[in-house]
Amino acid sequence: MSGHTHTNLKQHHVQDALGYISDYWKTTKRRSVKNDATLIGLPHPYIVPGPESRHFVFNEQYYWDSYFIALGIDDEKLVTGMLDNLIFLFEEFGLIPNANRFYFTSRSQPPILTTYIFHVYEKYNKSDDWLKDKIAVAQKEYETVWMSANHPHARKVHEGLSRYYDINFLHDLAEAESGWDMTPRFQRQCLDYIPFDLTCLLYKYEADFRRAAELFGDEKEVARWQAAMNARRKAANTYHWHNRHKFFFDYNYQKKEKSDVWSVAAYYALWSGLATSAQASELVDKLHRFEKKGGLTTTIGNFMYYNLFGSAKTQWAYPNGWAPLHYFAIEGLENYNFAAAAHRVAKRWINTNLQWFEDHGEFLEKYNVVNPELKPAEGLYPSQTGFGWTNGVFVYLAEKYL
Repeated sequence: MSGHTHTNLKQHHVQDALGYISDYWKTTKRRSVKNDATLIGLPHPYIVPGPESRHFVFNEQYYWDSYFIALGIDDEKLVTGMLDNLIFLFEEFGLIPNANRFYFTSRSQPPILTTYIFHVYEKYNKSDDWLKDKIAVAQKEYETVWMSANHPHARKVHEGLSRYYDINFLHDLAEAESGWDMTPRFQRQCLDYIPFDLTCLLYKYEADFRRAAELFGDEKEVARWQAAMNARRKAANTYHWHNRHKFFFDYNYQKKEKSDVWSVAAYYALWSGLATSAQASELVDKLHRFEKKGGLTTTIGNFMYYNLFGSAKTQWAYPNGWAPLHYFAIEGLENYNFAAAAHRVAKRWINTNLQWFEDHGEFLEKYNVVNPELKPAEGLYPSQTGFGWTNGVFVYLAEKYL
């Protein structure tokens, strides 16, 4: 069906793809209780992002991937077990590592623990006692990892705002913690930047802590977290919001200037609730800059980026689109009642995934959303098939929008 786009997508178009994904989870499920060479044993079975390929062997559970994978699985034991694995790792290492490998314990990944906790709490009707236990762990992670100003977690560095970090204090490894390895956003100087998506992720933690405190009827905690949210939003408006462009950017706190790279990370402001309604309207007005035939590009197209990096290829950039970034943008648009835009972006993304599946019989880690029939632009490592978070987000969006 090459080059053909379903103008009117219906559930039956996606049945084969959903069947493929459902079988696919079985091939990527791992159980590894004992440490094995560099692999850290985990108490519960888990899903890895992709199958073994010529280039890559995935046998580990990744931090932020786990949440997107969980969106596509309806298996309480597995989904809750994967959450418990992350908590186990935090209790063992004092942070949730990039993945359960000893060589990944020098850094974490984008913090999404509270979102995962609430997903399980709501979907599987967990008790408030269950929630209380899990939220206590997330608060500890927030305080000791993301809001620490000191080595080995020197992340809070500027006016209460945090950066990505790695214990080895290397820019490229901090960039790996961002999940966006590699991207033009940080000019290979990641430690110097306050990344806007991280500001939003931590705002979401604060909002989730406030929500939990409300559920538990703890007014003092509600007030405490509301104050934290207000302070972060104020700092975001000072350091991330560009008054002339009317858009959110990363902030280089060493040079005291906003980045000039336009990235889809700005839309985390909608997902997390950090944006005011006026800012949300501005972000929606700018959506056309990112929106292409196949979905949203990760950054605005500019081939200058490629020369700048020499050998470090930037896969988290134009012309590529990524499942987690679509998830944040689509959910964010819904949050602020831009349902038509959410629907349109979701359909484009579902289509891109579906077309590739119909033509090639597989899902990809990322897609070329500018020319969806072409392969995505390569990054530091070869493009992966599979792929955990693409599958999870596809299932979630197909159920929601088709």
